[in-house]
Amino acid sequence: MLAKIYIQNFALIDELEVSLDQGLQVITGETGAGKSIILGALRLIMGERADTKSIADPSRKSIVEGIFNITKEKFNAFFEEHDLDFEEETLVRRELTANGKSRAFINDTPVTLGVLKDFTDRLIDIHSQFETSRLFNEDYQFGILDGISKNEIILEQYQQKYKTYTEATTKLKQLEKRLIEGNKEADYHQYLLQELEEANLDNIDIEQLKADLSTQENAEAIIEQLSQCYQLFTQDSMGVLEILNEAKSKLGKISEFSPDYEQLSERLNSLYFEMKDISDSCGNELENVQIDPEILQNLNAQLNIINTLLIKHQAQTVEELIGIREKLSEEHHLTENLEHIIQEQKEVIAKITQELTAKSNQLTENRKKAAKIFIEKSSVILKRLGLENARLEVALSEADVFNIFGKNRVELMFQANSGYDLKPIKHAVSGGERSRVMFAVKKIVAESNDLPTLILDEIDTGISGRVAEEMGHLMKEMGNDIQLIVITHLAQIAAKGNSHYKVQKAEVQGKTQSDIFKLNADQQLQEVAQLLSGSKVTEAALQQAKELMN
Repeated sequence: MLAKIYIQNFALIDELEVSLDQGLQVITGETGAGKSIILGALRLIMGERADTKSIADPSRKSIVEGIFNITKEKFNAFFEEHDLDFEEETLVRRELTANGKSRAFINDTPVTLGVLKDFTDRLIDIHSQFETSRLFNEDYQFGILDGISKNEIILEQYQQKYKTYTEATTKLKQLEKRLIEGNKEADYHQYLLQELEEANLDNIDIEQLKADLSTQENAEAIIEQLSQCYQLFTQDSMGVLEILNEAKSKLGKISEFSPDYEQLSERLNSLYFEMKDISDSCGNELENVQIDPEILQNLNAQLNIINTLLIKHQAQTVEELIGIREKLSEEHHLTENLEHIIQEQKEVIAKITQELTAKSNQLTENRKKAAKIFIEKSSVILKRLGLENARLEVALSEADVFNIFGKNRVELMFQANSGYDLKPIKHAVSGGERSRVMFAVKKIVAESNDLPTLILDEIDTGISGRVAEEMGHLMKEMGNDIQLIVITHLAQIAAKGNSHYKVQKAEVQGKTQSDIFKLNADQQLQEVAQLLSGSKVTEAALQQAKELMN
């Protein structure tokens, strides 16, 4: 249960701390006193989005804390899963700063908002007067039936399998689409692939190809220049090598007379051998160059093919062309195997479908049983709340396809008066009936779930008199099993509280602030009487308040 609330620097609250008890906890206060602010703060520790506008003093952090009394048996697995220290008195804290930063803690260990929400969702449920329309939502209606039927584990198993199913069916659609598109483009892609394969790209060095082509295109000039160069090196009387050899011989004769002459001799020796090597290379290159029109034609053709492919595929290099070829080859092989892959995927889906069907059928059977329980219990509660002829029914039908909740559709049906047809609740329930119907649902769900704390914010809107008193009795009964916190303006309900708290605002040092405090027995009597008579408490109101409280 929720044992303590601490709020600091949040809206009209400078600092507030209140301890709560077990059973029916009643909260009253004037409209605008700050009850909704307290609920808003509690929603923060339930992982809801933070609004920095709620921070009263931007220079300080806004802090909301809740202390929950929990049992190790129920929550130990959660704490171990998230590597948290278990405490029977567990502290949940949320901190906000004016720059938009938000932090969450469980027993002083930082956690994500997802973990915080997962934890507090198991502890507390807040129902606001503005959330009654959730009753019309199919998801909420499934939640009612699954709560009664204890479907939590099997529903989680089904939803995990359903996720696999949706992923598998999405993949199948993608494969089928690719097959259709592949068949449309297969011939063209096959032509492109063949063209790239025939280009023999793996054995092409485009720079060498360009060099070979340039050599062939200029073969005559190259032969002429190499020949003349070779002759300059090797001719008998005036050849470069002959002259260098003579100079080398003369320096060799005087090299022993001085280190300087020796160095000059060595340098000339090196030059001679380098020049001889160049001469030999010129001779070799001269022998290698051929004037062959067929070779020139082949090189031109090969380079034209490469350039055409580069332009066609908008590529910059031969390596990019090879990458495109490999991709086309993969697509070609995939298209060839796609029908087989699609068939395998269909078999996978068929197997998952069998498993989904089994889980869905189990969910359906459990929901059918839960629907009967819901109808019987709601009938009793609605009669006690003055709707003697009202009926709540559950229309549970089979859906055409699997959905997140199974293969069901559900719709709550309502009839306020006998002799009229049942209609979907969103069309059949009036404003005066809505609060009572929603309360009946909350009571049934609270009896079925293990949720320790339920907060009802003015769920009694639109009722009064005997119906209000009967709702107070029902709330008192609920408080025997759970901690029920009720925000109300009705004396008939306030009088039934095991503990009574009042929210009020006052001016403190020129600043309006909200606070909450627990009433003692005399203060509770005065508060109930004031709810009955208004600002001036009469003796008759006091007497009536005593009767209600007794």
